[in-house]
Amino acid sequence: MAHTALIAAPTLGTTALKHSICLIAFITLSINNAMAIEEAKYTTLIKQNKLEVRLYEPHILAETLVDAAFDSAGNKAFRRLFKYIDGNNTVQQKIAMTAPVSQQADSQKISMTVPVSQQANSGKWAVSFMMPASYAMTTIPTPKDPSITIKQVTAQYMAAIEYSGFWTHNNYQQHKNKLDEWIKQQAFTVIGEPVWARYNPPITPWFLRRNEVLIPIAKPVMVK
Repeated sequence: MAHTALIAAPTLGTTALKHSICLIAFITLSINNAMAIEEAKYTTLIKQNKLEVRLYEPHILAETLVDAAFDSAGNKAFRRLFKYIDGNNTVQQKIAMTAPVSQQADSQKISMTVPVSQQANSGKWAVSFMMPASYAMTTIPTPKDPSITIKQVTAQYMAAIEYSGFWTHNNYQQHKNKLDEWIKQQAFTVIGEPVWARYNPPITPWFLRRNEVLIPIAKPVMVK
């Protein structure tokens, strides 16, 4: 409705009208591009407003580690991963873009002690692209860049919260806190590091962006 008002308002001058049309065309292009991208497949099992429990299907990731701050890690890794899907691989094959682009803290297994602990490696982030479902581990092209690894991810339960807005650590943290509180209220068991998922290209206006925080959990007792 807001888009229609921008065009229909009778008080708009020629220049303003052109700007409005350009804005709408820009927004439409962003939406159409996003709709054309293959997304991770999952089933929603529990939903409370923007909070969900999902069961994700098995999938393949191209992943790279970057030593950078939260706000810059994604941009630093994006170029590296995009080169891979754009043909920088052993068969010189372009790979279709998928969504989301995910980012999570790198985790590291510690030497055997009692209890066994797993913690985030401060300062490093694992950033990944999901590979199209048409690929298997035996058919996915091998990256030429040794900093990129291909990994198979099994089916997994995720607690999720969706939000829009800027790609800032503050925005991420606010929504992660909401998800943490919901997980605590529902007595879910966390089994992995939080994942920050982004579904849109950088040119997408902030108010149209789809962002998510995903936290791996054990199968909830209320799910049969």
